[in-house]
Formats: sequence, C-alpha cells, structure tokens
Amino acid sequence: MNYSVLVIEDEPILARNIQTYLTRFGVDCHLAESAESGLGVFERERPDVVVLDHNLPGRTGLSLLQELRKREPGLPVILATGHGSETIAVEAMKAGAFDYLIKPISLHQLRQVMDRAVQQLRQASELRHLRAKGGHPAWPDQGLQRLLGDSSAMQRLRQRLEQIGEAELRQQDGAPMSVLIVGETGTGKELVARALHFGGQRAAGPFVEVNCAALPSHLVESELFGHERGAFTDARERHVGLVESAHGGTLFLDEVTELELATQAKLLKLIEDRRLRRLGSTREIAVDVRILAATNRRVDEAVREGRFRADLYYRLRGLQVELPPLRDRGGDVLQLAAHFLALALKRYGRSELSLSDEARNSLQGYRWPGNVRELAHVIEQAVILSAGTRIEASDLLLPVMPDRHLANALDLESGIQLPDMERRLLQQALDRNGWNITQAARALGISRDTLRYRIEKFGLRS
Repeated sequence: MNYSVLVIEDEPILARNIQTYLTRFGVDCHLAESAESGLGVFERERPDVVVLDHNLPGRTGLSLLQELRKREPGLPVILATGHGSETIAVEAMKAGAFDYLIKPISLHQLRQVMDRAVQQLRQASELRHLRAKGGHPAWPDQGLQRLLGDSSAMQRLRQRLEQIGEAELRQQDGAPMSVLIVGETGTGKELVARALHFGGQRAAGPFVEVNCAALPSHLVESELFGHERGAFTDARERHVGLVESAHGGTLFLDEVTELELATQAKLLKLIEDRRLRRLGSTREIAVDVRILAATNRRVDEAVREGRFRADLYYRLRGLQVELPPLRDRGGDVLQLAAHFLALALKRYGRSELSLSDEARNSLQGYRWPGNVRELAHVIEQAVILSAGTRIEASDLLLPVMPDRHLANALDLESGIQLPDMERRLLQQALDRNGWNITQAARALGISRDTLRYRIEKFGLRS
C-alpha cells in the first residue's frame, strides 16, 4: 500500500529507524521531534496516518492527539509510549486514537496497524459511495452466470469475457489491461463489468462504480481523485476519492464519454502512471486499480469531433467488448422475460401469473430500443397492472412504434447525399412524434442523447 505517515517522536534514532523501515515498503514518511514542529509538518504534508509518541517535550501526546483530531476528524492516529499504563490506553482510545502501541515498538507490527488504518479509511469511502447511490442488491453470483441468454450473440460474448478473464489470470506483472465496454443503452454494460471483475483475479478487491454523467461537473475531480482539507471553499476535511477507494480492485467508469476534457487528461495520466494527486496536495499516491469503462456513444465519432481525447480512447480500448442489442438476440427475449417475471412475482407477492401466447408474440415482435432494461420495466409494470392469472398483450403497454421503414417515406431523388438523407429522416421522425424526443429516439433506434446531439448538429427546428 502507498500512503504517507507523520512520525512525531523525540528519540531521533528510533524515528530514523521507523523512517528507513517504512520507506522500503513505499510509505512516504515524515519526521518531527516535537508537538509544535509536528503540527507544522501536519499542515504542510497532510499525511494519511500519524504515529505519535505520548511523552513529547512540552506537551503530552494525548493533548496533541485531541488537537490533530480536531483539525482532521477522520485522521487515524496511533499513540506509542514506553509506559504501559492502562489509564493512558483508555484515555487514548476515548480521544479517538486508532490504536495504542507499547515501546519498544515492533516495526512489522507498526506497519500492519498503519496498513489496516489506511485500508479502513478507503473502505469507509467506498461504503459512503455505495450508500449515496442507494447500494446494490446482495447478488449471490455476479459472474458470467448472470448474463442470461442462449443466442449465438450471447455465447460469443461469454466466450470473449472468459478469454479476457483467463488472460488476466495468466498475467504475471505490469499494469492491468483496461477494457472498453460499448453497447446501446440498457444492454447490460454494468453486468458485464461486474462479470469481468468478479470472474478475475481482483474479485476479492473492491468494485467501485462511477456514473460519469451523474457527477456534477464542478465536483468530478474531487469525487474521483479526492481532496485535502482547505483545497476549496467547502473542503472542510480530507476526502478519499473513488479511485483511491478502488485500490486493489476495479474502477468502473460508466458513461465515460461524458467526462470533460480536463478530467480526461487526468484520467489518462492515472492509467499511464498509476499514480494520482488529491486536489490541494503536492504528493502523488500510487494506486493499483483496473479501469473498466463503458459508453453507449460512438467513441470514434466523439474523438473526430474533439469531445473525447484520442490518446485516452486508445488507452481505454486495450480490449473492447461490444454488447449485442436485444433485437438481435432472438429467443433470448422470452428467456429474459421469464426471468424478470419470476423476480417481479417475488417482489410483489404474486403467484400463478404467466404470459399468454399473444403477449409472448408481442414481446418477440417488438424491437426493444431500450433493450434489456426496457424489457424488465415492461414486465414489472405488467405484473403490477394485471388483474387475472395471465398477462395479456394489452397488459404489456408497449408503445406503438412508427412505421418500421420510415425511410421509405423520404423523397429519395437522384444524387441525394447521406447527410441530407439523415437530416430528413430525423426531421420526419420528430414531426411524426410531435417532437417528443423519447418517442422519436425509440422510432429511430437510438438514444435520446444521440438524437439531441444530432438535432443540434443539423440545426433542426419544430
């Protein structure tokens, strides 16, 4: 583990021995001989852990512990003393010490305690992230078994993921290979990311998911890379970023193309150097993180238009996995429908509810622009609204799709250019749907974001 520690110790030989030992393990160690100098180093370096001697000249370690905790409430402080008094131990723990060690200190034990303190700090940050998202259900299996479907497209996908997992297990050293997961909205990109993580050698490490589109632009860098106390106006205490929380595991960047160019540059540096710098800090921290990224956009198109860095694109797509849309998966539709039906029945306490033949035909005949996510919502809605023991086609409430061959209505005169054809097709889909972006996007088989971008690109108006 890579982190920084401040050792406040008035015995110079012991302090240097601690520094020499910890430096061998990649720990950035700073020394101070008194409480006053220790506070100065603390404010300048902002260490991750403080090792504090109880008997300091002019001031006790307990009083300095209270001062440090006041300045940085979440700071792990380890108190060391040559006096094995139970009273001091109790007072130290009451004051918020992470642990208490008796001199002579075992350097190996000291490093173990410090590693545990930093690990708990990062795990607490990951837990706050999951709670802020609402958490995830406790899935018994998050590997390839969750990727349902027997179609040839899904068989090829599972084979590709197995090959990636086997290659990762064979890898001996070097930076972990990044994977770019592409596919339409609702195709299951998060499930694929989880399958790659829990099916690989990092399964025991954290899986930290970040929806780049949901992060406010002014907080993206702070959330990803963390910040020190006082780095900006509202930075009242140190914040461990999501990248650091994923140390030893996987960082999943969903909707990665939504990141601003400045953040993309920092992400590229992270992938290349495997180091980060918190906002407001001068110290770089080494992190061991595997990057998985996902998007429903055409990344090559975003690169051509200058909205996404080409060098980051090539770094992310060390390996690329493309997810098939549901309309290309044949009989998987009914298999997935049966799965979602069973889940919905259990959730709402219903039984003896099945799909009629007409409902099954409707499910197979629909094009599913929202893919698997849309299918799950349609089935859940039908379970809620169905009054009998069978779900009929009318219970599915599938939207009426405009003409499947919308382009046939275009006047394709001789010599028409592709951009003109695209502009007319977009305009006609929007007009037919009363400029309802969602319905028009479904009719065209594209996402709403893609349609909005094309409206702006062609300057379309109602």
